[in-house]
Formats: sequence, C-alpha cells, structure tokens
Amino acid sequence: MLTGVAEIENDSAPPREYRVAELAEAAGISVRTVRFYRERRLLPPPRKEGRIAWYGEEHLARLRLIAELLERGHALGGIAELIGAGEDGRDVAELIGLQAALVAPWSDETPVHLDWAELRAAFGDQLTDANTAESIAQGFITVEPDGITHISRRLMDATVALVDEGVPLAAVLDVSRRAREYADAMADIFVALIRDQLLGALTHVQDLTPAEAARLTEQIQRVRPLARTVNDAQFTLAMDRRVRAEYERLSGE
Repeated sequence: MLTGVAEIENDSAPPREYRVAELAEAAGISVRTVRFYRERRLLPPPRKEGRIAWYGEEHLARLRLIAELLERGHALGGIAELIGAGEDGRDVAELIGLQAALVAPWSDETPVHLDWAELRAAFGDQLTDANTAESIAQGFITVEPDGITHISRRLMDATVALVDEGVPLAAVLDVSRRAREYADAMADIFVALIRDQLLGALTHVQDLTPAEAARLTEQIQRVRPLARTVNDAQFTLAMDRRVRAEYERLSGE
C-alpha cells in the first residue's frame, strides 16, 4: 500500500521545514524538478516568509508519492488526476491500493531459459520448426540466439516430463492449446463475477470514497485465493468423474 500524504505531527519538536534545495535533496530529485511539479500543481504552495519559500514534511511526502507512482508506470497526467482526487477529500493511497489489487498478477510463475543443447537433450528430433512455432503462437516461449525462454518453469518441467513418459511433444502442445482455451473461459467467468458482484456499477476507481476503496481492496484480496481454490477443486472433481466414466467404459468393452 502506498504511503498517504499526511502531515507528520511530532509532540516533542516542531515540524521540519525545508528550503527548495533542501527539499530536492531530501527527495532525491533536482530543484528544477521540484519547480516543475509546482508549475504542474502537483505540489501544494509553500509557506512564504518574505522572499523565502518554506516546504514542509507534507511536501516531501508528496514528492515521494509522485516518485512511487512514476515507478509504477503512471503518467504525470494520471498522477495529477489522482492527487486532485485526494485534494477533493479522498485518499490517494486507498485509490491506488485498489488499482494495484485489481491489476496485480495472479500467477507466480517464474521464467526459465534453456539453451539449444538442453532443448535437443530434452526433445531430440521432436524439436521441430512446427512445434517451436506452436509454442510461440501459444505465447509460452520467446526464441533467442542461444536458446529459448519459457514463461513458466512449472509448465516447461511438466512438458519435459510428459515427453520423457513417451507422450509426443506435438500432443502435449495440442492439449496445452485446448487447456488454455478452457482456462481463458474460466478466467472470464471469475472476471465477470468480480465485476458484477463486487464492483457493481463502478466505471472509474476515482468515483469511490476512501472507505469504499479500502473495503473493495480487502474483498479483492480475499476473493483472489478463493477463485484459485474453486478452479482447482472443480478440475480435480471433473477428473474424478471423467476417469471413472472412462474406466467403466473400458471395463465394459
């Protein structure tokens, strides 16, 4: 969760104040950048004492918030909109926290790189242009001069293990393609569930109050593992039904 922009109160000492150069140094940016943010109204006005502008801890917190939002990939225009929402009485941290919960990755897959020698050892003469093209089309691998990078070590390990068991690589890729279609369909179902039952008529995150954003963020975080649990349980129960039916068919024959 991002740090909210708030005044830092200290009962034992007055709040720290900075001249513009001191503020820039504390934030790790240039004086020119501070002035640019002021011109774009991303920073509130400083306190003036004669010709000297004094900035407080709230200004430093705002600069750190801007830096964090930029690091997350937000453009300055979007940052200005979010900060404007905060200045209208809403908390930027809660709004961004909900956005992060909605778009955070669901997978925890780690990529794996295999060089051409490792691929030939794993797949032999099944390492064909057709199988490579199918893997690329499914979005699983990228081809590099010294080998390939697969987006999921687990899927790559499973593929190698199935081929070791005698399943042709082309058959594994065919099953992968069809399984991906069903996985996309399941994902659509849960996206619709979250959209319709949790988000309701929401069209913009900025329409929420801080309390609503915090509540939805907590709900999304609770629902995410539940969706994975339901998918896993449904798949294993379906396998029980299908394997039993197939066994009975073979026994009958």
